[in-house]
Amino acid sequence: MSANTLTLKVVSPTGTLLEAETVSVQFPGEDGSFGILPRHAAMTSLTESGLLRARTPQGDQIEYIIHDGFAQVRNDVVTVLTRSAEKPEEIDLGRARAAVERARERMLESQVEIDLLRAQMSLRRALMRERLARSR
Repeated sequence: MSANTLTLKVVSPTGTLLEAETVSVQFPGEDGSFGILPRHAAMTSLTESGLLRARTPQGDQIEYIIHDGFAQVRNDVVTVLTRSAEKPEEIDLGRARAAVERARERMLESQVEIDLLRAQMSLRRALMRERLARSR
């Protein structure tokens, strides 16, 4: 790793999904989008469901949809711990649309507040998948 790069690690419960040398990283945080460049100050943030983007030193773009977790920036290493992550091109649009409909139905049926919160989170993740799959 050079002084002008960051190491990006994306980790889910299934293991390390990505470890790459990058020149910039963007991820959706609880308080908005974060942009990280080399020599960024140490920080930790909750993440939201959304698109994580990174650029390699060669100019290639890395994209993952991440779903809730947290990110830590320390010593030019960005570690994103997420419930799950997937590449946008791997999303099945039909499955994403079905998940949107299931989540909407659950929201209408929910009697208990905790069930409603889960349904809202599920809907948010499904809508993100659907939107990104359509844009491909």
